[in-house]
Amino acid sequence: MSSSPPLHLRRTLFSALRTLSLRYFSTSLPSLLVENRDSDTLGESPSFIHPAAVVHPGAVIGQGVSIGPFCTVGSSAKLGDACQLHPGSHIFGNTELGDQCVLMTGAVVGDDLPGRTIIGCNNVLGHHCVVGIKCQDMKYKSGDECFLEIGDNNEIREHTSIHRSSKPSEKTVIGDNNLVMGSCHIAHDCKVGNNNILANNTLLAGHVVVEDYAHTAGATVVHQFCHIGSFSFIGGGSVVSQDVPKYMMVSGERADLRGLNLEGLRRRGFSDSEIRSLRIAYRKIFMPTDVNSGGIENRLTEVEQNEQLAYVPAVCSMIQSIRDSFAEERRGICKFRSWSGSSNACYCSFTVGNQHKPKVMLVCAPLQQVAVPNCKRLF
Repeated sequence: MSSSPPLHLRRTLFSALRTLSLRYFSTSLPSLLVENRDSDTLGESPSFIHPAAVVHPGAVIGQGVSIGPFCTVGSSAKLGDACQLHPGSHIFGNTELGDQCVLMTGAVVGDDLPGRTIIGCNNVLGHHCVVGIKCQDMKYKSGDECFLEIGDNNEIREHTSIHRSSKPSEKTVIGDNNLVMGSCHIAHDCKVGNNNILANNTLLAGHVVVEDYAHTAGATVVHQFCHIGSFSFIGGGSVVSQDVPKYMMVSGERADLRGLNLEGLRRRGFSDSEIRSLRIAYRKIFMPTDVNSGGIENRLTEVEQNEQLAYVPAVCSMIQSIRDSFAEERRGICKFRSWSGSSNACYCSFTVGNQHKPKVMLVCAPLQQVAVPNCKRLF
């Protein structure tokens, strides 16, 4: 028979040893356990701060917060209830964390700059990610306020960087329920909506707008000021230099339109009739059979006036997304290249003054028959 003590005696002994160890550390180092004296009577959870952590007395710590060794919490930081700071994570500057946020080892949140970083509830910030620091825009002026706001239920994985805005009048904004995979970059003044998936090494330059339910594959690069429409998909290794309209799929070293994101639409609950209508509209706009169908404006108008398509909300939304990309300050849409022998179509831009901006997008007829002044093929 074994001579080991009963289980309940071992548990009692272990508890006593742990209590003695805590008392020893509390006498030799700063506070180990921060408790609200009224929390026992109110039934609230105390906050645990490891003695090797550096927590400024001015920091606001919620109930049930756990701060591991070698962490840093600055004087203006506010931590919501049940936040967890794993060893070696840091919070600086005027930074607010909502309830139940988790900072993995090495994560750095906030910066000692004018402005503020606000992070909602139930977010996970991965190992060695850097969130809410100074932007990399040369136009940023030292001393200007800069802002970052992140919503709820986001997972931001390891080595990701997310920067604050470049101007006091702007904000970098990330919505809810986004998955930002490892080594991504979201630059100053970006606007990322809800339920997006940014795969590893996705790089968003400044002022990029990502709507909702968009999906980028790995190693995607998006040029500044581009718009990525809802329910769109960007293939791996793509360089996106113009807007991606809603529901569409693009791919390529200079991303081309590759059709509709059919699988993504099905997964998101679009009906067969909606998808069928979108396909008809897409073909009419980008794959016309009539070589005399005119420019893209004529084709958009034709779809809008089509009795079967005009009252389908998804089609109307797609058309509006395309039209919005032709606005004065926008970059136009990714090109569509037709491989048919009769129609080598390209979307062209005009040089205005000394600036080359794809403000007006036209469809050139077969290239050997048409000469458009100042036309630059974006291939």
